[in-house]
Order: sequence, then C-alpha cells, then structure tokens
Amino acid sequence: MDITELQKSTIAEWVKKGETIAIIQRRLREEMELSLTYMDVRFLVDDLNLVYSEPDEVSQIEEENAGNVEPVEACQIEKENAVNEEPVEAIDAIEEPELVCSVQVNVDPVTPPGSLVCGTVNFSDGKQMSWQLSAAGQLGLVPGDDPEYRPNPEDLQEFQTQLQQVLQKHGY
Repeated sequence: MDITELQKSTIAEWVKKGETIAIIQRRLREEMELSLTYMDVRFLVDDLNLVYSEPDEVSQIEEENAGNVEPVEACQIEKENAVNEEPVEAIDAIEEPELVCSVQVNVDPVTPPGSLVCGTVNFSDGKQMSWQLSAAGQLGLVPGDDPEYRPNPEDLQEFQTQLQQVLQKHGY
C-alpha cells in the first residue's frame, strides 16, 4: 500500500493527539478512503515509527478494572430516526429506545494448539462466533451455526476495540 507524505503527516498528527487505533482506523476509512484492519493500522503506526500511547483516561479505567474478569460489554441506546408526519410526541410514545448490548468478548481458559489466545464474541444481533489469535498475530473469526453469517461493520469495529482491551487485561 502506498501512502503519501501528506497522509503520513496526518496520521502522525492523529497519533500525537492521542487518538485510539480504532479512531485512526475509522478516520482512514472516512477521510482517506483507506480500508484497513485494526492490526494493519497498528502495523502502519509502527512502520511510521510513531510512538502510540493509550490515552490517560483509558489507562486509568483499565487499572481500576484490572481485577474484573467479567466480559467487556458495550451497551448503547439505539433509536431509529423515523420520518413521519405525526407529531414528535406520538413518535416517541410509539418508538421507545431500547437498550442494546452490542458486543461481548470472552477469552477461553484453554487455548488450542497453534493459537496464542482464543474465545467467543456475541454480536448485537445475538449471533455468536469464535475467535482466535494465532502465534503469528493473525486474528480469525470462526463461524458458528451459520457459516454464511457476516457481522455488521459497526459490530466488527466494536469487537476489535473490546478485543484489544481484553487482551491488554490478560497481558497480551
């Protein structure tokens, strides 16, 4: 992949501002039309000899939760925007926001041969997949009951973010 000097300097500015890898990944896709995996962005930052450090706020939260072995959850309130001629009060009464736990990442206690670490992920639509990180650093999602299932991009982004947090908690 060829990246211009302007793109390199822009990425360097993002890193200096303390942007997370996930945010840099999103900005690369949206602003530069470069679609990279989370790990590709990590490697890109390393290849550009940029020193990436977690924001203090994230580090502080990780320290507070260091003894917590519960799966990481990201819950958000989702509400669809309805285009309707009805008054706003009527729409709000009909379409109440529902709490959606988007993604849950778990680490398995036993690791199969050839894997560094593995576990399961539950996506916002209720589907579950297994994941594994090979000793070579390759991340793979293993289909569950439905081999044709593909999680939506937002869930994948949240999965990558949570996986990074979970792996850091476990010392990887």
